[in-house]
Amino acid sequence: MSEPSETAVRLKAEKLDATDELAGLRAQFVLDDTVYLDGNSLGALPRSVPGRVEDVVRRQWGSLRIRSWDESGWWTAPERIGDRIAPLVGAAPGQIVVGDSTSVNVFKAVVGAVRLAAEKGDDEGHAGRPGPGGRDEVLVDATTFPTDGYIAASAARLTGCTLRPVTPDEVPGALSERTAAVLLNHVDYRTGRLHDLPSLTSSIHAVGAVAIWDLCHSAGALPVGLDEHGVDLAVGCTYKYLNGGPGSPAYLYVREALQPRFDSPLPGWNSHADPFGMTPDFTPAPGALRGRVGTPDILSMLALEAALEVWDDVSIDAVRTKSLALTDFFLECVESYVPEGAVESVTPTAHTERGSQVALRCADAGNVMRRLIGRGVVGDFREPDVLRFGFTPLYVGFGDVERAARVLGEMF
Repeated sequence: MSEPSETAVRLKAEKLDATDELAGLRAQFVLDDTVYLDGNSLGALPRSVPGRVEDVVRRQWGSLRIRSWDESGWWTAPERIGDRIAPLVGAAPGQIVVGDSTSVNVFKAVVGAVRLAAEKGDDEGHAGRPGPGGRDEVLVDATTFPTDGYIAASAARLTGCTLRPVTPDEVPGALSERTAAVLLNHVDYRTGRLHDLPSLTSSIHAVGAVAIWDLCHSAGALPVGLDEHGVDLAVGCTYKYLNGGPGSPAYLYVREALQPRFDSPLPGWNSHADPFGMTPDFTPAPGALRGRVGTPDILSMLALEAALEVWDDVSIDAVRTKSLALTDFFLECVESYVPEGAVESVTPTAHTERGSQVALRCADAGNVMRRLIGRGVVGDFREPDVLRFGFTPLYVGFGDVERAARVLGEMF
């Protein structure tokens, strides 16, 4: 590539950084001179977290000890932190509870959805129970992250349903009166494709089924609109774009109108209406609290709460605008720097179909990514031939994008 063209690309990056309204947020993270484009696997560390964790360990646990369940707010952390996540996914307060892993919450959601669908069928005067003539089929995204498929298969077996894998594009044609629940990913983890949540949710509801969405690759990167679009149940992790840390607790969303009927398959003492009554019979807690199970994982949960402070006064619409600008610019830089034919983008070019990552297919992709990381550009690799680059608008700049594409070009 000629030097004037490279200079022009760098100048464009500088201009874009100069007008970036979110640029100041980068200072709230612990970063070095590495170009970190793997926030879609593990978000960077917010600077507020270490001090908060130290306080939780030394003062709350070390000095207050058992008193911290009340005095430090440990007991109410799952719903309190859920309310902090709620605006980022378009939900009103009181509908999200934080805790457990994404896998556990997928299980709760799928089994709970089948039970909701059966109850709905009974209310409407036709067979709602799983089995002949009833709602006995669960649709799952055939391109889903593996754990969702594994959990959905187990949940289907336990509820007497048949599991039917279909692509999101195939969902409208696959729906029927047999459909109990549909589990879909908002953003495809391999390609970064954004699926049409409003339209698909509407199609699912049209046949009386329950819509479940996995938000792991969209929450904190783009608007979701759970309440606006009538999503029934949703799950998500917090260690990607929400920067909660490795293994930070996931969350479960239960639409307010469904909460009185949501029957969790994992009733635990923390989801009891009177947890300290220690009664042998289970009475579910009101609202989203029935999505709790056991004792909250306080250390990681309060680290997440500290991490979420970076979102104070940040608009998710502004994040989405920057995300699209970053991915647009990366694709432009790749076209300028990478030899023609060396890589192929499998991420949609249309903004309405793109999440906050770019996936490039190339020969020997695993080795290419190892070399990139050695040169200070961190993305990741997915079998068999995909380079994934995640763009976290809170701390990734346009200069980072230009450098990443330029180094990628030098790999060929």
